[in-house]
Amino acid sequence: MKKKSWLLLTVLAAIMLVLAACGGGDKDGGKTKEKEKVNTSTLPLKTENKDASIKGGTLKVALSSDAPFKGLFLYEVYEDAYDAEILGYTSNSIFPTKEDFLIGDDGIGKLAVDEDKKVATVTIPKDIKWSDGEPLTAEDLIYPYLIIGDKDYTGVRYDTNFQNIIGAKEYHDGKADSISGIKKVDDQTIEISFKKISPAIYSGGDGLWGYAAPAHQLKDIKVKDLEKSDAVRKNPATLGAFVINKIVKGESVEMVANKNYWKGQPKLDKVVISVVPSTSIAASLKAGKYDLAVPNYPANDYATIKDLKNITILGRPELAYSYLGFKLGKWDSKKSEVIVDEKAKMNDKDLRQAIAYAMDIEQVADVYYDGLRSRANSLIPPVFSAYYDDSLKGYSYDKKKAEELLDKAGYKDTDKDGFREDKNGKPLTIKLAGMAGSDKDNKIAQFYIQNWKDVGLKVELTTGRLIEFNSFYDKVKADDKDIDMYMAAWGTGTDPSPIGLYSKAASFNYNRYTSPELETMLGNIDSKESLDPAYRSEAFLTWQQFMSENAATVPMYFRTELIPVNKRVKNWDIDYLHSSTDNLQDVELSAEEPIKE
Repeated sequence: MKKKSWLLLTVLAAIMLVLAACGGGDKDGGKTKEKEKVNTSTLPLKTENKDASIKGGTLKVALSSDAPFKGLFLYEVYEDAYDAEILGYTSNSIFPTKEDFLIGDDGIGKLAVDEDKKVATVTIPKDIKWSDGEPLTAEDLIYPYLIIGDKDYTGVRYDTNFQNIIGAKEYHDGKADSISGIKKVDDQTIEISFKKISPAIYSGGDGLWGYAAPAHQLKDIKVKDLEKSDAVRKNPATLGAFVINKIVKGESVEMVANKNYWKGQPKLDKVVISVVPSTSIAASLKAGKYDLAVPNYPANDYATIKDLKNITILGRPELAYSYLGFKLGKWDSKKSEVIVDEKAKMNDKDLRQAIAYAMDIEQVADVYYDGLRSRANSLIPPVFSAYYDDSLKGYSYDKKKAEELLDKAGYKDTDKDGFREDKNGKPLTIKLAGMAGSDKDNKIAQFYIQNWKDVGLKVELTTGRLIEFNSFYDKVKADDKDIDMYMAAWGTGTDPSPIGLYSKAASFNYNRYTSPELETMLGNIDSKESLDPAYRSEAFLTWQQFMSENAATVPMYFRTELIPVNKRVKNWDIDYLHSSTDNLQDVELSAEEPIKE
């Protein structure tokens, strides 16, 4: 089962962190010319290659990035979509996904839940082996919880969900030597006791962890040293289809077929994943240097590849949304919780709403994204149809309304220089952080800055330019004083519950906003009462309406994910129910090298 790819996530990654903006596009008489839009419903989900297969071969994957990958190859400690993409080939996932993104029963692990006793039981077969030949045991299911719960854990997954496990907080605080709610029943079975059970558990929420960790390889390494260990950086034992064989730090990873893969040895001999600058991806695909471009292809660059004859462009609705976030406080690392700053520059709902109304997102989506992005009205993607609120109006472009909100809130241009002062009559400059990508990303950012200027707000880029991926997130996570608002995106994964992103104890709550009312709403979504589908649906709707009105996080785009695939690749499928990343053993090639244009 795919958990949330948080830096994306989620990115999920650079592509999942679209900074929007628009230089305006082609003009004719002051009006933007109509562009042909992509009919996203016609984009295929699977390659159709009926040519004869070669034996073995090497799949060549381009990792579209303008920065080195971090190289944290352990699910408990990785943080961004680049490492997640590499990890997908060596996956330690124990739960598959079925319809409605629920945990299925045809994977390594079998999940049984006693809702009354608030206990989950996970069982595994006896004949599963790690890539190094060691057997998979119950200890490997328990060890991830001990990593995340450790007092020296430096990752981001010790959150509200994890603390729902009985004894997790006591273990983290050093008051217990083990997590009392996790019990080994036998070598193939564990039981996990929770403070509460909600429907989220069936999507991998409530604190349930979806991956195994090789205890035999990691148990003698202190948790605080994991991120620099060879077992994480160079030679991790895996359950996935491929095993890391060679690494050029931050640049490339060579993998070989895992002979012990539980689904059968892959038909490919190798996979090589190489970092390729975003500006070179299109040319590299055209020249036949790579078979795939991941995490996915930038929608605002679709025109450069749409007519290539040597690739098939696959597409699907993305489990993600782009957003504008406002910094409203700090993260207290000692308490592991959000602290709201009542004096924060952006702690004014009218100001935040005005900023949202001033953004002509519709024009950006129209001019730059060819129909592959649409203005988002909610923080729940429409693919989660049972929970998505299609009645929300969101923040359609409305310059007049933005100006009225600013006037009402007391932001006025008292010195007549074209920019509004703050409520106290002092100069107001808002610092925006965005991530560097193509030249179009910069044009889009400048377009929004002009939007805000049009309503009298002075907005400047933090550092004076868009920021490289790793530095961007370092600054956002550190609550850099020069960031007032930022543009990013979240990959939701298969669990739509927002508690891991917006709760008081969520380190991913980068806005640093919380309130008792919000905590109650989040609790309701993942409560025992929400086992009633109607109750949970209503709880989701209430939360979405609150977040829309509060505008601490403003959704910008819903997204269509593009995956260009060379036409020598066979059986590459991006359907969420039977994705090739879950069935890499079936992928084949029909030529020795990628086909050129």
